[in-house]
Amino acid sequence: MTDRSPILDQPGAVPAPDSSTVPWHFGDPFAEQRSAARKVAVVDRSDREVVAVPGDERLSWLHLVISQHVTGLADGAGTEALVLDSQGRVDAHMLLAHVGDTVWLDTEPGAEATGARGGKAPLLEYFRQMVFWSKVEPRDATAERAVLTVVGPETADLLSTVDLPVPASPYAVALGRDVIVRRMPWPGHDAADLLVPRAELATWWTRLTEAGARPMGSLAFDALRVESLHARTGVDTDEKTIPHEVNWIHVAAHVAKGCYRGQETVAKVHNVGRPPRRMLLLHLDGATDVLPDTGAPVYAGERLVGRVGSVAQHHELGPIALALVKRSIEPGTALTVGEGENTTQASIDPDSVPEDTPALGRIAAQGLRG
Repeated sequence: MTDRSPILDQPGAVPAPDSSTVPWHFGDPFAEQRSAARKVAVVDRSDREVVAVPGDERLSWLHLVISQHVTGLADGAGTEALVLDSQGRVDAHMLLAHVGDTVWLDTEPGAEATGARGGKAPLLEYFRQMVFWSKVEPRDATAERAVLTVVGPETADLLSTVDLPVPASPYAVALGRDVIVRRMPWPGHDAADLLVPRAELATWWTRLTEAGARPMGSLAFDALRVESLHARTGVDTDEKTIPHEVNWIHVAAHVAKGCYRGQETVAKVHNVGRPPRRMLLLHLDGATDVLPDTGAPVYAGERLVGRVGSVAQHHELGPIALALVKRSIEPGTALTVGEGENTTQASIDPDSVPEDTPALGRIAAQGLRG
């Protein structure tokens, strides 16, 4: 667990009602979203946990314990990956950056994985259980590095202004001024994750904001993430979620490499079946102030057809949510979300219905080739 971020001491920073360790907003979440969509903004994501994996066999070992094909992950490349349980259900999602002799992984705070004998354990503990005789030494690097994310069409210009390298393509990675820069295709069309030295977190925040990035809180970031159809584990996933349901096939789970836990389910559903649910973007009725909570039921008439994940107020789309919905539900189906007095009308965004091979998956595959 990370400590309270020093960015909460910046002017206008407001913590989340749940006592979040990072800023929730800086006074105007809609303006923060607009800046990220039209210019550039920076968000403090220093609550993410960071794991470092050095060692001669780091790539071959990781190849066996995560869902992505990484034996050929070049120095200067990144990707997304999952840890699955034995039945192919999602335990944890992470982002990778290969720099020099170390692979850096950042993941959700409190990420866990199912142990070999059942029961959940912290992700790092699971990794250590899987080392055996491999020449790797996974360690908790959360105290070493913190994540800042730059979002917006002026991302490259901002990085250049603060004398940081500008990786050429999504998931490409570069190191400059002791900052690991990973170019990202979400949220929005351009972004970059910066793994900065944690001791310099406030310094880098000041550099970025003085160079023109608008401070943005997690509230606005989540709205853009929802718009980008990117799931968050533990919010948009439940205990039954498989990667196919939340657009993580190709992006974070390789369908043909074999040799990782849950691979049989991944390959079988991809090749001969269809997932029972799919993650869709819902437009919620803006006429009511009632917004559903994560986990709220989704109904088609009186039939229970899904669950709500992330809920957000978007600066252009209004109230929106990600939801896992049964595959049989057609895009034009009228839905209701919630129960009793907390019921809201909802409709499916037809553009959110996933294709068999998402374009983002092709981008992720390019990242593996550096």
